[in-house]
Amino acid sequence: MQPKARRRLTVQIDEMWSFVDDKGNEQWVWLAIDVETREIVVYYVGDRSGESAKALWQSLPALYRQCAVCYTDFWVSYPVALPSKRHRAVGKESRLTSYIERFNNTLRQRVSHLVRKTLSFSKKLDNHISAI
Repeated sequence: MQPKARRRLTVQIDEMWSFVDDKGNEQWVWLAIDVETREIVVYYVGDRSGESAKALWQSLPALYRQCAVCYTDFWVSYPVALPSKRHRAVGKESRLTSYIERFNNTLRQRVSHLVRKTLSFSKKLDNHISAI
């Protein structure tokens, strides 16, 4: 029996715009996906501030916070929230955020509350989070 191969933990993180009740009440869905398993590790709904990015980081399981490399876009909140040892900001041309971008598109297609121009929207934040 061979020992189980250790894999490198890699996470892609991105944020997606949505709203509750009216478009003035912006909510951002922050997502982190494990590259190898394609599983959503954690999500957070909040604004687009550094505090929300920190909340997402703190919600990650300890193993990911200690060992994973996190690929993000160049949004200003990421360097504030993620330790430089764990964070890599990359452009779309690198394709290192393609899984999370694809998941965001799939989520928008399947959850009517997240479509940008829609009649299906939540009037309460709790309902919005439940729809996701």
